[in-house]
Amino acid sequence: MSVNVDFTFLQEEATCSICLEYFKDSITIDCGHNFCRTCIAQCWERPDTDVSYPQCRETVKLANVVEIAKRFSLQAAKGAGEERVCGEHQETLKLFCEEDQTSVCVVCHLSRDHRDHRVVPIQEAAQEYKHLAHVFTVPFLFFYFKGKVKNRREMIAGEFNKLHTLLREEEQLLLQSLEEEERETLQRLQENVTKLSQQSSSLQQLITEMEEKCQQPVVELLKVRRHQNSPPHPELELRSLGLISNNESKSPAPGPDSVTLSPVDVTLDPDTANPWLVLSEDRKRVRHGDKRQDLPNNSERFDYCVFVLGAEGFAGGRCYWEVEVGDKTGWDLGVCRESVNRKGWVTLSPEDGFWAIWLRDGGYKALTSTPTPLPMSVRPSRVGIFLDYEAGEVSFYNVTDRSHLYTFTDTFSGKLCPYFCPCNNAGGKNAAPLIICPVPAQAGGNLCP
Repeated sequence: MSVNVDFTFLQEEATCSICLEYFKDSITIDCGHNFCRTCIAQCWERPDTDVSYPQCRETVKLANVVEIAKRFSLQAAKGAGEERVCGEHQETLKLFCEEDQTSVCVVCHLSRDHRDHRVVPIQEAAQEYKHLAHVFTVPFLFFYFKGKVKNRREMIAGEFNKLHTLLREEEQLLLQSLEEEERETLQRLQENVTKLSQQSSSLQQLITEMEEKCQQPVVELLKVRRHQNSPPHPELELRSLGLISNNESKSPAPGPDSVTLSPVDVTLDPDTANPWLVLSEDRKRVRHGDKRQDLPNNSERFDYCVFVLGAEGFAGGRCYWEVEVGDKTGWDLGVCRESVNRKGWVTLSPEDGFWAIWLRDGGYKALTSTPTPLPMSVRPSRVGIFLDYEAGEVSFYNVTDRSHLYTFTDTFSGKLCPYFCPCNNAGGKNAAPLIICPVPAQAGGNLCP
């Protein structure tokens, strides 16, 4: 009969953890541990001494242990009378294979089946198991393994209690984190709702104010309102040019975030005019002539492009002027650096020192690096130009319907000059002049140099 029990394990389990010898008259105490009766009695006589119990080990089947002991007792008795012989090799069975729990001869040990197994002399194995048969009585093993099962049950219950506690703690942490995240999210949403409500209220108020101003049949004055977080171009309001007093005006007084504009008196500089251009005596009008004039080719004059600059240059401040374009089919308006190239072909872009818009072939464009089309619901007969030097802005407005057209944003240095181009007369189809319009001065003085 094959009994699958580790010999070393049985040897350890048969050892008293106090005297470290095989059990002598062993007993099992309430905790399930086993000791020699004499050893445990001596410990109990000394209550101030701590007893170290052995650690739990793997359990074995009671029937197997008893069977092993009986088997080796029989083999030992039989071996005293005669030697057993291997039925396969006819050699004496002198060894015991602990792996297969069977007697083998020397040839069997060297064979493939038992070559790697641990074997001991059969007499030595018989002596060990005879001792175990004496020690492991059935009552002893019953109480011993009952105690081990109890200990294992308690250990399993303790481990699962630890896991349950850990999981409960983890659950609480996750729930707290979720509650905090929910609280922060709801707070952000509430703040956003409040901001949107405030912005909606401000926009509605602004719409109401603009609707009221559109009902005023007066000439316009542009006032710039600068709001925090607003787009870079100024928002313009139309105001009276002195036709109504400050007390009669429905517009609110300018606050610290507002700037009231003053118009400037712009005149044309004849020293800069292309020879094909004709200027009026008051230097307020310019048109393309029928023939080229014989004029000095001074350094200030544009010799190829039909351009002319304003005589006034601006190195700071906020300045506003208006130009009548009428029904012309082509024109350019804006500002440029005083230092721009005036000889030969000139490129109109901010990189080349020009901030301008134009009309060509029925289309309006802002002359950015790549020209930007300007949608126009109402064709402008008059264009307003506003320069805010410190803010780096040049803005254009359709005075006809009081709408904003485009705003350039840049960094300025040096003097900037108003810029005009009436374009070719196209055989008389575009012969009308560009006219610098008078703009009444605002109460409070001129803010520009």
